[in-house]
Amino acid sequence: MTRRISRREFNTSLAGLIGALAVGCAQTGTPAPAVGQQPSGPAAPKEVKIGAIWPLTGPTASIGLELRAGVELAVDVINNKYDLDMPLARDEGLPNLGGAKITVAWADHGGAPEKAQAEAERLITQERVVALLGAYQSSATATSSQVAERLGVPYVAPYSSSPSLTERGFRWFFRTWPHDGIFGKHLFDILRDLERTKGTKVRTIGIVNENTLWGTDVNKLTRQFAQEYGYEVVVEVTYPANTSDVTSEVQRLKAANPDILMQASYTSDAILFMRTYKQLDYAPQAILAQDAGFVDPEYPKTLGKDGDYVITRAGWSADSAEKKPIAKAVAEIYRRKAGRAMNDLVAAAFTGTVVLAEAINRARSVEPEAIRQALVQTDIPGDQVIMPWKGVRFDQKTNQNVYAQGVVLQIVGGQYYTVWPFDLATREVIWPMPKWGQR
Repeated sequence: MTRRISRREFNTSLAGLIGALAVGCAQTGTPAPAVGQQPSGPAAPKEVKIGAIWPLTGPTASIGLELRAGVELAVDVINNKYDLDMPLARDEGLPNLGGAKITVAWADHGGAPEKAQAEAERLITQERVVALLGAYQSSATATSSQVAERLGVPYVAPYSSSPSLTERGFRWFFRTWPHDGIFGKHLFDILRDLERTKGTKVRTIGIVNENTLWGTDVNKLTRQFAQEYGYEVVVEVTYPANTSDVTSEVQRLKAANPDILMQASYTSDAILFMRTYKQLDYAPQAILAQDAGFVDPEYPKTLGKDGDYVITRAGWSADSAEKKPIAKAVAEIYRRKAGRAMNDLVAAAFTGTVVLAEAINRARSVEPEAIRQALVQTDIPGDQVIMPWKGVRFDQKTNQNVYAQGVVLQIVGGQYYTVWPFDLATREVIWPMPKWGQR
């Protein structure tokens, strides 16, 4: 029968091991590797392990799997030779670390912030990863990045968007993705542009948001932008995430009758709301969504035509990518490998992984502080990233990518089309959205 060791026994054994390592390293003049660190220099590793924390099960599992696919695509491009004008594509592995290959230790938080926290601890202390990627839901990113900050391990967020994540003064947290302040302004800018070019009449707004960190931040920003742009918020509906019934919420919206809705919902909630809108025959002029569940491939797949005409912010779009050579080339590689089109989830995770790997390579080390310093100094030009950005460079105070921006899409016939900025648009906005009986 195997006896479980106590925490005290484990800590004692661990302390002894660290001590032995320190003595051995002192005798050879080599610094002892820290937690999450692997030796560099003459003993450069053959593999460099990073950790990725996504919701691979639970209500947002479909999104987590898309994000995982993006990481896997990036690792394939980095570890093998591709004729692409982007960092690390034309070499096998990390050239400054002797061709070391990137490997990934996966973790599933299932949408639970406390599990994301525990998984971050496991990846760093047991899997000994040199850096982390994660974690989609901003609430899960918040808890898991706190662990990385405490243990001194770089953390790159390719998709989480709550502005507060880069307002915490963290040294080890970096975000490549736009935050909700950037995205939220896009939705109000398209409203203004549509008023100017199409004569649309919008005066009142309804806000719908789930109640975790992300939805709460979106609600705050939407109210702020509404005031700045001169719109009146006539109803706010905050609901519990992953709810099972939204009849009363939709009845409140219908009674208030705002010109448009601005909605922040993850996948299962987005689908539930759209079904309830149809059931109660509620159709405002437009629904402007804060991406998330509305850009999940499961959304149009599940709803079919009932999911059409929603306007949503996004970080990337397949149609506008046709105008950018590097985006078009990578999207075609993904299509050949996956048998389906790339979406902004895959594109975002791909980009975050490449940015992290490029920093590790430039650091010429797997020592966490060296990687962190390399991330601080990142400056990748726009023609070498697949996103519709001018590049990747982190703000020296917040570690937010200063070049991150988004696009606005509309779903028509189950497909996503870029409708804003107008110079990237592949079709005009359908406004107002048709009533349910007219579809």
